[in-house]
Amino acid sequence: MSGDSPAEQQPSFELAARIRRAAGAALLDVGPLRRHRDFRLLFLGRAVSFFGSMITAVAIPFQVYALSHSSLAVGALGLVEIGPILVLAFLGGALADAHSRKRMVQLTELSLALVSLVLLGNALLGHPQLVILYLGAGVMAGLDALQRPSLDAMAPRLVGQDEQIAAGALRSTVGTAGMIGGPALGGLLIAGFGLPLTYGVDVASFGASLVALAAMNAVPPPPGAERPSIARVVEGLRYARSRQELLGTYLVDMVAMFFGMPNALFPAIAVGFGGAKVLGLLLAAPAVGSFVAVASSGWSSRVHRHGLAIIIAAAVWGASIVGFGLSRVLWLALLFLAIAGAADMVSGIFRSAIWNQTIPDHLRGRLAGIELLSYSSGPTLGNVEAGAIATGFSVGASVVSGGILCVAGTLALAALLPRFRCYDNRRTASLTTLSAPTQGDR
Repeated sequence: MSGDSPAEQQPSFELAARIRRAAGAALLDVGPLRRHRDFRLLFLGRAVSFFGSMITAVAIPFQVYALSHSSLAVGALGLVEIGPILVLAFLGGALADAHSRKRMVQLTELSLALVSLVLLGNALLGHPQLVILYLGAGVMAGLDALQRPSLDAMAPRLVGQDEQIAAGALRSTVGTAGMIGGPALGGLLIAGFGLPLTYGVDVASFGASLVALAAMNAVPPPPGAERPSIARVVEGLRYARSRQELLGTYLVDMVAMFFGMPNALFPAIAVGFGGAKVLGLLLAAPAVGSFVAVASSGWSSRVHRHGLAIIIAAAVWGASIVGFGLSRVLWLALLFLAIAGAADMVSGIFRSAIWNQTIPDHLRGRLAGIELLSYSSGPTLGNVEAGAIATGFSVGASVVSGGILCVAGTLALAALLPRFRCYDNRRTASLTTLSAPTQGDR
């Protein structure tokens, strides 16, 4: 038994207490899951469904490349997807502000399950049709454009205003976990069991989400909601244009994803590193970095210069993509992708914080539609850009040039948008009006 006096033991106790406080500040806050039933249901249902969707996100480009042997054909998936996104994102936002957000998510989730079923049927054919893959990708993109505004606008209503950053980090955890496990499992399923079973897993995953949504309480539109119209869409666009800090979040993300998101090249890159199994690793590596970043995101609540944090994170993303393009060994390529993913997650945490602090609830659906365009149009158009440059020059040149342009574009936007660059949440009055959680969530 120790003979130390209480006075001698006190420094040790204080050190241990400091270590516990530091660890608690760094770890992910799971309080919203414990306190709010509906948020917990949404979280769990989406976790399973998104995992399955990420498996299909590997299967479609793999099958396109297997049928066409062309990176440009894989990149063309972006052209197929961008049209429905551009057409339906604003409609999805207007519907989210005018109708039941829960019902919108349910209907689109069921429709997505049916599209996955069609892809399963196509994979079972003796000669799968490339056109069905393109149609399936386009319809899925359109359904996501209709669903995402309602989903993004619904989640903040399920928790308290002071829990927004923690809830956002938890939702990001769903995304990163799905992007780690989904692509990795997808590559293994394709290599070990074939495409039909791979698509079948996605079809089954929608069941969990639909059950969870059915168990949730209703999430009605905001009080005084008006019918969807062009005028309502224009109102949302005017609000976004009036807030330079919002424009900065949209534009920086679009630049980073357009120039520095070489997913269309991964099938070709994977061939040089080992095939389908490596494709899953390449797609999962950014999510590994994202997961590490979000799991240790407790520090983010102490950062107040959100705009500057987004700028730095986007520049790190671009620099990491350059490193990935120059890598000649797999482990180094995966490391750079993981660093890029961590930077993207940091950017996402602070973009979400700015959105929640500056967007009132009655506009949240329409602004979520604009957000959807910012983080969807960049990658989809970026796939086309990456595939075209790779076809004209080389895969490596496409990746490296994209990373360099990402850094340059981010720095240019930082100079052009001073209010975004200097955004400080301590000097910004929140305009967000959130409804209190329902009794079933308490």
